[in-house]
Amino acid sequence: MERLVALILDWSTSPQFYAQCAAIVLAIVLAYSFARTLVSRTAMLREEPAPGALLSLRRKFYESRNLVFPLLNILALGIAVELCEQVIDESWLVRIAQGLAVVYLIYSLIGRYVSNPLFKRLFKWVGVPIALLHVFGWLDEVVAYLDGIRLEVGNIDVSAYGLARVLLFGAILFWLGRLSNRTGQQIIRRQEDLEVGTREVFAKLFEIAVILVVFLLLLQVMGINLTALAVFGGAVGVGLGFGLQSIASNFISGIIILLDRSVSVGDYVELEDGRGGVIRKLSMRSTTVETFDGKDIIVPNETFITSNFVNWTHNNEKQRYSLNFSVAYSTDLHQLFDIVRKVVASHPQVLSGDEVPIEERPDAEIESFGDSGINILVEFWMEGIDDGKNRVGADLLLMIWEALREHDISIPFPQREVRVLNLKDVAPDGGAVR
Repeated sequence: MERLVALILDWSTSPQFYAQCAAIVLAIVLAYSFARTLVSRTAMLREEPAPGALLSLRRKFYESRNLVFPLLNILALGIAVELCEQVIDESWLVRIAQGLAVVYLIYSLIGRYVSNPLFKRLFKWVGVPIALLHVFGWLDEVVAYLDGIRLEVGNIDVSAYGLARVLLFGAILFWLGRLSNRTGQQIIRRQEDLEVGTREVFAKLFEIAVILVVFLLLLQVMGINLTALAVFGGAVGVGLGFGLQSIASNFISGIIILLDRSVSVGDYVELEDGRGGVIRKLSMRSTTVETFDGKDIIVPNETFITSNFVNWTHNNEKQRYSLNFSVAYSTDLHQLFDIVRKVVASHPQVLSGDEVPIEERPDAEIESFGDSGINILVEFWMEGIDDGKNRVGADLLLMIWEALREHDISIPFPQREVRVLNLKDVAPDGGAVR
């Protein structure tokens, strides 16, 4: 114990120790000064981004200003390590400071950019030790030791290093792919100069490209020769011809839908089986249609290519609806029509006024003559679908009923006249006496 204390005291009072302390302080001061200068002279790092194009990307770049000093600090300490090795032939203390700087940088990155708890633990317990081993120059020895631990099963040779490399880089590639996919799709969907359908096409193609790049990189990490993809492609072709035919059909149908823009997010569609709803999501395999009672209908994309459907709001938000009711034969129809037209036109969601074309203004007319009264047809135009939040038809029926009551206009109902014959004319068996 006394020898250890004496050794520590000898180290702490040696010129090499003071030189390394001076190198560490000088590296930190220079890195901090240069970082402040760089941030103050770069507009995108100095000022918070104003609303506009690529706001999300510019905001992320602005938030990265806190990483400038840790990066420059690691660089400056690396230079200090080389200088100390050249001048005093000793750099262990500077390497420790550089290792701590690397740990600080990793924790800053995790706290700012990683939200998944699993990836946070992975970076903390795997990424930090690897970074420290690399800084102190011990990584090659650890890699060689892990590479020596092997398991051979037939022609398959698996090492502990290879397995750890695949797991580590696979997780990193998956995280980077998901992060870049989300960021890229946000940027594409915010391009207001492109149509909604075009933005969706580019967003899906970007997603496919990211998945393909991550897959190819993962194959490289696993050490699989890319020429083996020819065999894999042949197997996929056979699979598409048999088991994956429906999936491929829906995938291609999704691309066709996005290109020809026959449906888009926000459209109200009615399927061939009578179900209808608002399109909430378009994916490469299926389309999500939300009904007004809160249910989601997952429709395969092939349905919109091979079957008939009605798109109510794709090209025109205006829709025509009709209402039916009956009045007594004694009703003054001219007065009734004026009353009904005024009542319907008074609804705020019904299109009316002199600026509206005459064929789109509220109208009332005779539909037919019924057994108990005259059947009246009311037609009106509105923007949107008469359902869900727009229950215009129900409102108009109540308003019409109140107006008819106010003007003493009766709504007939079926009646039956029962005639009771004289009891003397009724036979004992219930029939009439002749």
